[in-house]
Amino acid sequence: MDQAARDTELDTILIGGREQRAILIVDYDDTWPSKAASMAQKIQDSLGPAALSVEHIGSTSVSGLAAKPVIDMLVVVADIDDEEAYLVPLESIGLRLRVREYGHRMLRTAELDFHVHVLPPEAAEQIDYLDLRDWLRVSAADHALYESTKRMLAANTWSDMNHYADAKSAVIQQILTHARNWRAGQPTS
Repeated sequence: MDQAARDTELDTILIGGREQRAILIVDYDDTWPSKAASMAQKIQDSLGPAALSVEHIGSTSVSGLAAKPVIDMLVVVADIDDEEAYLVPLESIGLRLRVREYGHRMLRTAELDFHVHVLPPEAAEQIDYLDLRDWLRVSAADHALYESTKRMLAANTWSDMNHYADAKSAVIQQILTHARNWRAGQPTS
C-alpha cells in the first residue's frame, strides 16, 4: 500500500487524526514490568469479567529490549463491537480511544505512555502479539535483529507514527515465522 492510500486509511480509523512525532527508542527500563502490572490490575478492576485476558505485550515486555517508552497492553473482550461494555470503564481509568477499526480498538493515556489494544478472542493479531513477545524473550538473534531494525527506522522522520510501525512489518513477519516454528515445537499444557 502506498503512503497516500495508507494516509487515507489512517484518516478513517484514527480518532484525532494523524500525528507526526519523533520516534524515540530508549534502553530497556526495569520499571516497565511493574508499570504494566499496575495498569493490568487497573484494567482488570475496571472491566471485571468483561476482560477475558490482560497481557503486557510489545517491546517493553521483553527484558533487555530497547523500545519506545510506551507500554503496550492487550485486552481480550468477548465482543469487540459492544463498546459500551469496555470503553466507558477504560475511559474511567484515564484511557482515551485513539483507533477504531474492524476487529481492533486502541486506547491510550493522555501522557502517551500506555497503548491498550482491545481485540476479540482468537484474533490473529492476539496470537501474533503473544508469539512475538514470547519468541523475543528466548531468541537472542531475533532480539538483536528487532532492536537494530527499530533503532535504524527511528532515525527517520515519519509523517505519522503508524508509518514507522508499517516499516517494521517485514522484519516482524520474518521473526513471527521463527516464533511460529518455535511455538509449534512447544509442549501443550
